[in-house]
Amino acid sequence: MGAILYYLMTFAEAGLGAIGIRGLYEQPPYTVVEHLPGDVEVRDYGPRVAAETDDAGDGAAAFNRLFRYITGNNRTGALIEMTAPVSQAGNRIAMTVPVQSSAGPGVMRFFLPRDAVAQGPPAPRDPAVRLVTVPAERLAVLRFSGIPHRTIVDERKQQLLAALSRAGRGASGQPFLLTYDAPFTVPFLRRNEVAVAITSLPGAGHP
Repeated sequence: MGAILYYLMTFAEAGLGAIGIRGLYEQPPYTVVEHLPGDVEVRDYGPRVAAETDDAGDGAAAFNRLFRYITGNNRTGALIEMTAPVSQAGNRIAMTVPVQSSAGPGVMRFFLPRDAVAQGPPAPRDPAVRLVTVPAERLAVLRFSGIPHRTIVDERKQQLLAALSRAGRGASGQPFLLTYDAPFTVPFLRRNEVAVAITSLPGAGHP
């Protein structure tokens, strides 16, 4: 794919994203296993591969490092087209949603699409970017719209943990933020989620 077409398609996808259209992005598959009071959804995710980096409290810098990885800063120079997979230098890769962030010092992750994982994603050139396998897990998820400012995210995390406590469910680890849209997306159309790994449900095993 030529560079001009690549950027034209990128800008087109960005325009659709501004009004909340994200159907062209691949998402890691999951199975909804239960709904809890308080609008909490319990999901089972299979293993996933992600590019991750430490954010050290600077989410913009972390995002940029990961974005550079998917736009050519990798060992094969593969471009990652924003709306559909593209083949270049023997790699077929696409950008996916959501982006996982701790909304504070921790890590940020871009999940990689299944085709790229099957073919073997290119190694990062930046030593601050790592390819990691995220094991299968069961997550409790609370969805919300708007701009995910730190105060709002913290409030939603507490809301999620309180809902789990009322339901008699235990959290495993700390809640984290999942974002599905670009910063310029209309706020009320944005999809954000806070999620936390949980212990198995009564009568069910771990995924």
